[in-house]
Amino acid sequence: MTDVEALLSGDWYFDTPHLRALRDSCGRAMDRFNALGAADHDARASIARELFAAFGDGTEIVPRLRCSYGFNITVGGGVYINANAFLMDDGPIVLGDHVRIGPSATLATALHPIDDHALRRAGAERTAPIVIGENCWLGSDVTVGAGVTIGRNTVVGAGSVVVQNLPDHVVAVGSPAVPIRQLPVET
Repeated sequence: MTDVEALLSGDWYFDTPHLRALRDSCGRAMDRFNALGAADHDARASIARELFAAFGDGTEIVPRLRCSYGFNITVGGGVYINANAFLMDDGPIVLGDHVRIGPSATLATALHPIDDHALRRAGAERTAPIVIGENCWLGSDVTVGAGVTIGRNTVVGAGSVVVQNLPDHVVAVGSPAVPIRQLPVET
């Protein structure tokens, strides 16, 4: 198993020089992305298309953006990601069409050992994917944890921490985020 396969396997793995080099390469691409002028939308989209697994038409990302690798990110069409987002794509991150992500949101796919202190000290890590359904809106400063799926048309209130799956068509808030009301289902 290669180190990239280990990264995506869901099993414990350790950092390697190759993985660090991939993160450095992504960091250089993000530096270029973030250095572009405010009106350089096409140039930013070009960098994202080179870096991400998929980058849908009509998608806009406001600088500053940070991500770990880039190649684990799939972005649908018509997505809007506001300033200072961090997409920790050690594992896959999938954003459906028309997702809206507020300023300073964090989507983190990495997990570290909790009960095994020695394994944590040794630097073990594993990943679990994040999937954000079509037409979701994540408010400012929302954090989404590893392994979470957020259903389509769901709204997550500002400052919420999402550590478990959320269904379609709800408003969820809090830490941890819980549904507080149902939204109408599209007809």
